[in-house]
Amino acid sequence: MSNQVDVVIVDCGLGNAGSIHNMLKRIGVAAIRSMDPVEVRNAPRIILPGVGAFDAGMARLQKAGLVETLTELATRRRVPVFGICLGMQLMARRSEEGQVPGLGWIEADVRRFKFDGIGAPALKVPHMGWNSVTARYPTPLLLEGNEARFYFVHSYHVCCSRAEDVLATTTYGVTFTSMLRLGNIVGAQFHPEKSHQFGLALLENWLRSTIPGPAT
Repeated sequence: MSNQVDVVIVDCGLGNAGSIHNMLKRIGVAAIRSMDPVEVRNAPRIILPGVGAFDAGMARLQKAGLVETLTELATRRRVPVFGICLGMQLMARRSEEGQVPGLGWIEADVRRFKFDGIGAPALKVPHMGWNSVTARYPTPLLLEGNEARFYFVHSYHVCCSRAEDVLATTTYGVTFTSMLRLGNIVGAQFHPEKSHQFGLALLENWLRSTIPGPAT
């Protein structure tokens, strides 16, 4: 893999890797899509995208031999990792959607939206469309003073056990974690690649605010 690569997008057939790659090209970022553990292991930064079911996502990573590699990079080598949609959910311990354990990088579980009109309005699931994202504390990822709106498509959301891991929230009947952060690990429940200028700005901010990991 070329030393000029800035980002490796984990491409295990989880849905949106191509769109993310195209967005990175638009902002002049040298990125590759790969499911080769050797290329991923040498990544200076990693994007873990995904759409679809939790168990299927974990099975794809396991089949590609990437679970152990990604865990080493994220938790021990502390390479910057950005999980998107299902990719963010896979960072949790488990999901109500399936039976397979998640990566377990974040002390969190994934739960389904439940709207029965009792305690919350009876809204449609999935949560689909544009919504606002509000940072819980100042962050270089979301520029202060700008309205941050992103495109969501999801039926499940991450519930963090530690309040300090919640970077930003969104309200859809209930207030839920729409971004999380634990050191070098960042997750977004929405789709930057479908969020036009807001998504472009977020990815640029992430690149500027992260220090690449060593390729060894």
